[in-house]
Amino acid sequence: MLEITVPDWGEWDESKEEFINHKGATLQLEHSLISISKWEATHKKPFLDNKEKKPYEQLDYIRCMTLTRNVDPEIYRRLSADQIKRIWDYVNTPQTATTFREDEGKGHVQKTITSEVIYYQLFSCGIDLECQKWHLSRLLTLIRVFGEKNQSPKKMPKKAQLAQQARLNAERRKRLGTTG
Repeated sequence: MLEITVPDWGEWDESKEEFINHKGATLQLEHSLISISKWEATHKKPFLDNKEKKPYEQLDYIRCMTLTRNVDPEIYRRLSADQIKRIWDYVNTPQTATTFREDEGKGHVQKTITSEVIYYQLFSCGIDLECQKWHLSRLLTLIRVFGEKNQSPKKMPKKAQLAQQARLNAERRKRLGTTG
C-alpha cells in the first residue's frame, strides 16, 4: 500500500471577497485487481494494454486505487507532479523477489489482458479471492508461478531421445553380457 498526503490549501473567493481554507487528505492507495476492474468498468477498455493513458484516465485510476473513504474529488486535482510520479513508480515497481528466466529465442505473442482474464487465471489456479487485493505484480507473479510449477516437463527432442535410448541399451547389454 502507498500513502500520499495532500496538504491543506487555501484560495481567494473573489465573489465573497474572502479566503477559503480547504482540508487536505491522506490517500491510501493499492494497485490491485480490484482497482483495475473498477477502472475497466468505467472506461470500457483494457488497463494493461501498454497504451499511454490520458491525464484524466490516470487520475481516475488513482481514484480507483484509493482505499480511503469519502475523498473530496478536488483532492485528486491537487496532487503534485512529484506525487503522481511516486504513484506511477509504485504501480510499475514489482512487489516481489520472484524472478523468471526467460526462454531465449522463443516468440512471445502479446495478448490483451483484462481484469476478467486475470480473474479466470486466479480461479483456474485455485487462488483465494482475497489475493485480488494484493499489489497486481505480486498476484500476476503468483499466477505465473502456478503456471510454471504445473507445467508438464519439456519433451526431449527426437534426436536426443534416440541417443538416450541407444546409450541405455548399450549399458544394459554390457551389464548383462549380451549382444542384443
